[in-house]
Amino acid sequence: MDMHLNGLDDHFALPHTRKVGMFRAFSWIARGWQDLAAHPLPSLAHGLLITLLGWAVLSLASQYAYLFTTSITGFLLLAPLGAAGIYELTSEREDGRTTSFAQSIRDLMKNASQLAYFGVVLFMIALAWERLSAILFALFYGGEAISLHNFFGALLGEYAGFTIAWVVGGFLLACLVFALTAVSIPMLADREVDTVTAMMTSLRVVAENIPAMMVWAALIVLLTAIGFATYLVGFVVLFPLLGHATWIAYKDLVE
Repeated sequence: MDMHLNGLDDHFALPHTRKVGMFRAFSWIARGWQDLAAHPLPSLAHGLLITLLGWAVLSLASQYAYLFTTSITGFLLLAPLGAAGIYELTSEREDGRTTSFAQSIRDLMKNASQLAYFGVVLFMIALAWERLSAILFALFYGGEAISLHNFFGALLGEYAGFTIAWVVGGFLLACLVFALTAVSIPMLADREVDTVTAMMTSLRVVAENIPAMMVWAALIVLLTAIGFATYLVGFVVLFPLLGHATWIAYKDLVE
């Protein structure tokens, strides 16, 4: 895969990338925390916005079992795009500019068209997952109406087949989205490049740093699980922390 991506360098004008150590992600988290502490109010404002959005989505989907589980996955798929404003905060700080929530939103406009295009790509992936989840739900439940409470109670029992299929499908989709978004969205926020170039660069970074990316992905999953375990309240802090850390990872991995 790495050789194939190298062969596309000239066509897509990919920037040079770096290889890092397996446990470099812990440094990204530590430095992300420093950035969060450097401008806490605008960072936490982004975290609060995502938390309120997550509550709204899960509340609307709570009446339908398959939609509730799908909305969790959809939230994770679209969350990287929601962190674009956080990337701008760190960029502003690095450039010595005044940081604020409003300014971080305004700075996104410099490459808004490509960020919007990427958002459409992520939305289409999320929509495809919603349709696939509906098909899996229908196959295993046979159209049976089931409450959310009974649904979770049966996940590891009567409907273990659905659980296995849903987890495997979700895992494969998550791997794809992670590879596409590892550095692409901060790259779009930082440079005036097109979406394809950003995605190809992200794929190359992941291919060249598989051990480090596995550790990074595990940390993201762990912190995300903590966020959901706290009924999304933890995302007020964890979301901007991951956003700042992702920007630092991008700067570390892409020249």
